[in-house]
Amino acid sequence: MTTNDQIIINQVINGDTNAFAVLVDRYKDLVFTLAMRMLKNREEAEEVAQDTFVKSFQKLDRFKGDSKFSTWLYRVAYNTCLDRIKKNKKHLNDVEINEFTAHQVRALDNILDSIEEKEKSEIIIACINNLPSEESFLLTLYYFDELSLDEISTIVGINSNAIKVKLFRTRKKLAKLLKLQLEPEIIEHYERERR
Repeated sequence: MTTNDQIIINQVINGDTNAFAVLVDRYKDLVFTLAMRMLKNREEAEEVAQDTFVKSFQKLDRFKGDSKFSTWLYRVAYNTCLDRIKKNKKHLNDVEINEFTAHQVRALDNILDSIEEKEKSEIIIACINNLPSEESFLLTLYYFDELSLDEISTIVGINSNAIKVKLFRTRKKLAKLLKLQLEPEIIEHYERERR
């Protein structure tokens, strides 16, 4: 946690409630992105992001500082999303996965190199959005927020070995989705080059 976060948290706890706006401003984009990954719905993600900040404000005195503030906040976001999913009783279909080897996951990296950065990240985000809630949440924390396995473990409440296994399986699913998405893109890319 940045010492800056702790200074602001202390100000809030000591009665300067306006200081909380700094934390909201600092983390609102990522909390919204995480909610979006899990709920797949903009309006609901906005509501959950708002609920997350309300809950974290109310429980700020319970934050002990034994993890980074962001880790604690993402856990609140994760649990708030789970509550919303239970409430909505949404059943999201899993992407079917056949045997997909680590070699094929690596081969995808080479394919991705042939596509422009901006286009690449749009394709990856689109594919992540097609994964089930928890999996897209994990990938967001791991790849976009670059959290460690231990930090993710703290947020999700599962040990880091289980997270490693889940991430590997999720990456295989993502690789399969990317392959389906990219093959037409690449064929089109090469056809353009040959004209």
